[in-house]
Amino acid sequence: MPDPTLWRDGWLSGIVHRPSPNFGPRPAQASIDLVVVHSISLPPGEYGGPQVEQLFTNQLDWDAHPYFTALRGLEVSSHFFIRRTGEVVQFVSCDARAWHAGQSSFQGRPNCNDFSIGIELEGLEGSRFETPQYHALSDLIESIAAHYPLKCVAGHEHIAPGRKADPGPGFDWPRLAELLHGTPLTLAV
Repeated sequence: MPDPTLWRDGWLSGIVHRPSPNFGPRPAQASIDLVVVHSISLPPGEYGGPQVEQLFTNQLDWDAHPYFTALRGLEVSSHFFIRRTGEVVQFVSCDARAWHAGQSSFQGRPNCNDFSIGIELEGLEGSRFETPQYHALSDLIESIAAHYPLKCVAGHEHIAPGRKADPGPGFDWPRLAELLHGTPLTLAV
């Protein structure tokens, strides 16, 4: 039986909360049954800074790095961000629609933001991820699956092929499957 004290209004307890303004309501009767795994670092390849959190909360200084000018005015978010250390930050209630997937489709259903939870891993698409990230990701997915009718886990590359390539070939899907301890989920790889 899931522990009801872990979740309150879509917010997971025991982690850092940095509320983002970039979200909206889910459609009526939406079944939250998909987790989408992403990767991000700002600037690309640099880790540990505040820039991802600043991007998701509309506080990024667009002039702080030449790469940021291409992102100017972008309003995006994810439900969760997992740093390379394994620290988990939540930006949007899982009961709400975060803006992480963009134009997307999964198993014939368009608009994955409507029915998914987005998890960003600090990293570059195609690069390797750290052991603490895999452990934090599997724990987070198990907690989500205990609270929501989760069925599948997919990469951004699987829901937006040709447009997105993250988390990419550096992400170890078999390792994630092993860490999920038989949680009844399908990994879309």
